[in-house]
Amino acid sequence: MSLARRGQHWGTFSCIWHIYDAMWQDPYKSAKLINNYLLGLHKPIYHPLNECGDHVVVINSKEIALRGDEWRKRVYFHHTTYHGGATWTLAWELHSKDPTLIVKKAVYRELPKNLQRRHTMQRLHIFPDNKIPEDILKNVSNQIKQLRAVPVRLDHIPQEEVDNFPQLLKYPKNYVLK
Repeated sequence: MSLARRGQHWGTFSCIWHIYDAMWQDPYKSAKLINNYLLGLHKPIYHPLNECGDHVVVINSKEIALRGDEWRKRVYFHHTTYHGGATWTLAWELHSKDPTLIVKKAVYRELPKNLQRRHTMQRLHIFPDNKIPEDILKNVSNQIKQLRAVPVRLDHIPQEEVDNFPQLLKYPKNYVLK
């Protein structure tokens, strides 16, 4: 096998590190996207029996956004395997205890239910903010595009840009706002 062909072969089966910013993203929709990279579904060599998945680093997991009133109504179940050990925790309580758990549980739920599930989850690295250890950050070579663009907050827009924005209607000089 030639050197060029050997390099191509190595590149095909190599494990790539991706980074995903979860700020203001729905964790359940993001989990489907992250799942594609963890399992290697985005690669042309994918096969269910191959171990061709990549590592995914998720940052800003404490800034996720759930739709509607899911923070108050979504419930997570846990059982300690002891009698009477069943607990149901609301999403906002679980998120305040550990800001990475909702994303972790969403990705775990999307993975196929087989023996490789735990090994696949070991390639998922979740951080509550954008502080990543250097040894992990030096491996990252790709960025996964967010599903929804993060809107700019109104208090972060410069005043001159607000003043130059075209007005849709002009109030009369003697108009009083109530």
